[in-house]
Amino acid sequence: MAQLSDIRGAGLGLKRELLPQLMQQYGQPLLAQLQFLEIAPENWIQAGGKYAAELDWLAQRYPIACHGLCLSLGGPDPLNVSFLKQVKQFLADFEIPLYTEHLSYCSDIANGYIYDLLPIPFTAEAVKYVAQRIRQTQDILECRIAVENASFYVAAPISEMDEISFINAVLSEADCDLHLDINNVYVNSVNFGFDAYAFLEQIPAERIVYGHIAGHLQVEPDLLVDTHGEAIIDPVWQLLTYAYNKLAVFPTLLERDSHIPPLPALMQEVDRIAILQQQAEPARTQNVHKVA
Repeated sequence: MAQLSDIRGAGLGLKRELLPQLMQQYGQPLLAQLQFLEIAPENWIQAGGKYAAELDWLAQRYPIACHGLCLSLGGPDPLNVSFLKQVKQFLADFEIPLYTEHLSYCSDIANGYIYDLLPIPFTAEAVKYVAQRIRQTQDILECRIAVENASFYVAAPISEMDEISFINAVLSEADCDLHLDINNVYVNSVNFGFDAYAFLEQIPAERIVYGHIAGHLQVEPDLLVDTHGEAIIDPVWQLLTYAYNKLAVFPTLLERDSHIPPLPALMQEVDRIAILQQQAEPARTQNVHKVA
């Protein structure tokens, strides 16, 4: 049975088009630094036949984390309990030790699910609302979850606090963990003009279960879009290095959702994550149950 402590090192987001390549290269030098995979349960719960068999094959060889897309923790609709029960069974079926979701919303009663992840207003009322929904999710799944800091492009005018204060308030109120997306920190820092390094200094390191790093699209000098479709740029790598040295070395996964290159190109970035982890100050390596 996979344990949370098995999520370690450098990981890769699993896309169906990568399945044949991963299975073919398993045990070969190309994948030497790959230590865990991540999937979106929405894309796999209904998968059967060939895809289910291939996922099972990989799950027997790699620890897997689930990163959800549609729970809409900040949305006005009631939580989708039926979906969460499916997630719970899916986690059990594939021995997946971790489920995370975005600290955002993507649905409303009138329009159903929205393609984009929308920001939650940073208010005290929203903290209590979202925290209650996180606690409800944890009760249904019978396990802790982690929430990911999301990228966003419009700040809610009714916000009463900044993003990091909101995140920390939710983590405390809900007593949940953090899925730290380094690229989202960088994207938001450019779009809203704050210091990404100062943001990281306020992160509670003990709540980090793992992180994301990805590429983005630069539309304007002060407008970045979190596409997960480009190579990671040097300032984002530098921010990850700082996070390792300031907070601790935490498991980190490469996201690539569009313009997906062949596996060897992806592994160059996975390998770079592993190198940065190995080069980080040894004293800053996490020494908690989340990372072995």
